[in-house]
Amino acid sequence: MKAIIKKKLTEIEKEYQIKILYSCESGSRAWGFPSPDSDYDVRFIYLRKTEDYITVQPKKDHLSFPINDELDIYGWDISKVLQLITRSNTTPFEWLQSPVIYKEDKTFKMELWKLCQSYFCPRSNIHHYIGVAQGAIQTMQGEKIKIKRLFYVLRPLLAALWCVERNTIPPMSIFPLMDILSDDLREKIISLIEFKSTADEGFLIKLDQDIKMWIDKTFDYCMEASQMIKRKTFDIKEADLFFRKTILI
Repeated sequence: MKAIIKKKLTEIEKEYQIKILYSCESGSRAWGFPSPDSDYDVRFIYLRKTEDYITVQPKKDHLSFPINDELDIYGWDISKVLQLITRSNTTPFEWLQSPVIYKEDKTFKMELWKLCQSYFCPRSNIHHYIGVAQGAIQTMQGEKIKIKRLFYVLRPLLAALWCVERNTIPPMSIFPLMDILSDDLREKIISLIEFKSTADEGFLIKLDQDIKMWIDKTFDYCMEASQMIKRKTFDIKEADLFFRKTILI
């Protein structure tokens, strides 16, 4: 599949006359808990021709493609990525930490990741992750939840808790996030990851009571803690300099 994805990315570059600076896997395969039927969530950051950025006509800042049974692929223009970073959006923060890379300019990636550190707002990220977890919790059917949705609760809550306790951009993968758990809870979640690797994403699982208590407690704690954290505002000068440097390469 990796060869197919790389070939597709090369075709996209040629067809749209862009340069893909970075491409990675997002979703469960990058988060550390894929199922046998998990699709491939391919994301990329691209650069257009310089003259496309020096125009009074607005240009499309993303590329999306039909989703098939295995492959979900889309990309964002560097201008869009930088706009999101200046708003402390979690998505670029996660993409740049993906353990599965399809294409990369290593210098670009390293410098963009360094830039991200200047635009991290813990409060904004906590609220994002809590929102994702809350949406997944609402899909519960009595005491049961689809195993895919359970991890859409667990990983975001772990990331929110990381923001509260570590005050840094949380890791993308669930495994380093679990460092903040007790040994018992970590073992239970690892067992669920192992089970998920053999189960369809739609499999309904009864929620363990210890895990449920942790979810409820962590949700409330992170929500309360976020109210004590000031929302940051950022100067976009550093991002503008990065943008100009990138498009003039």
